[in-house]
Amino acid sequence: MDSNYDSKYPVTNNAAIHNAYTVTAISEYLKSALESDPRLADITVIGEVSGYRNPSSGHHYFSLRDEQSVIRSVMFRSGSGARFLSDGSQVICHGTVSIYTARGDLQLYVNEVSPDGIGALQQAYEKLRKRLEAEGLFDIDRKRELPKLPDQIAVITSPTGAVIQDVLNVLTRRYPLATVILIPTSVQGEKSAPEIVKAFEVLNSMESIDVAIVARGGGSLEDLWAFNEEIVARAIFSSNVPVISAIGHETDNTIADHVADRRAATPSAAAEIVAPDITELAGQVDANASRIEEIIYRNIHDKRSYFEMSIDRMNLRAPDVVLPRQKIDDLLIRAKLAEQRLLESSKNQLATVKASLNALNPTKILGRGYAIAKLVSGNAATSASQFHPKDKITVILSDGSVDATVNKILNNSNEASSTTL
Repeated sequence: MDSNYDSKYPVTNNAAIHNAYTVTAISEYLKSALESDPRLADITVIGEVSGYRNPSSGHHYFSLRDEQSVIRSVMFRSGSGARFLSDGSQVICHGTVSIYTARGDLQLYVNEVSPDGIGALQQAYEKLRKRLEAEGLFDIDRKRELPKLPDQIAVITSPTGAVIQDVLNVLTRRYPLATVILIPTSVQGEKSAPEIVKAFEVLNSMESIDVAIVARGGGSLEDLWAFNEEIVARAIFSSNVPVISAIGHETDNTIADHVADRRAATPSAAAEIVAPDITELAGQVDANASRIEEIIYRNIHDKRSYFEMSIDRMNLRAPDVVLPRQKIDDLLIRAKLAEQRLLESSKNQLATVKASLNALNPTKILGRGYAIAKLVSGNAATSASQFHPKDKITVILSDGSVDATVNKILNNSNEASSTTL
């Protein structure tokens, strides 16, 4: 030991033990020696967890062991990966080695825990999947039908990722009539699972939502792990509205996918599933109108034929006198006039229905020179007060869209307004 420790923690004055050091001196020396070793100051250790404790302080106390040795370990509540700590679990711990001088214990101070390989994560996934399946959370008969024409669609995802933009782009193109409401949350990391649960609580507090999409992009099994957490599965199960899950890529499979009412291969696919294509709807309206017109015409034609056959039978049975035949001719004339009036009335009603349906078609409206301004949130703007200078907006036209930036606002006063394309 060097002179610094001799001066800081002097030896006893008893001459018989002239070279003895205090317990504190030894402990502090060992602590300094361990912490000054760069290999021990940044070390990764693999082992099995035993004696795990998580008291009210929020810190985590446990031992790491293998076949021959044990080392005491502690991870304070600021560390990450605590969900992987349980007796018997095989983990990888990163941290530093030092001495806890109050007890003289050699300890591994852990700042991050991860499972020992994908195998451990897969085992945890299968264990939870089987348990929730046995509880009935995956049952087909409890899954709800998606609304055919949703008015408001909630999207639970990161506000900064590409996912929300993909969803908005698809819905703007396919079904601009819907309002998209973003409920932001993190989708990766230690805090993401509780945040996702909180997002579903917000969803359940909103009465006007028709359907929800929970989504994130692709990643490793560790990246997607929040969607394999039990609390997230139960939050999806408790949703007041049908839920479409779009987690990762098509080959990824999470607990959230099993619980959701519908699974989509990607976030863009979820946007296509959640709402119809307005162009196809317009085509269906036109086809239905044509079928209605055909049915009306066929019905009138059949009744006319039946009426003429009845008149012919009457002619055969009636006496050959002038007056009855004149009456029959009059009846035929009035019947033809009534037929024409009925047909004309039916055509007018059909034209009115078709005009009403076409008036609801945004494509027709846009074709007359109108446009839809979409805010950053993806919602259609209804007032100039919703815009702010330098806002990024999307202007929807009949044959495409234009990205623009707001420079000034026109609010029916003498101020000018313009956008930079």
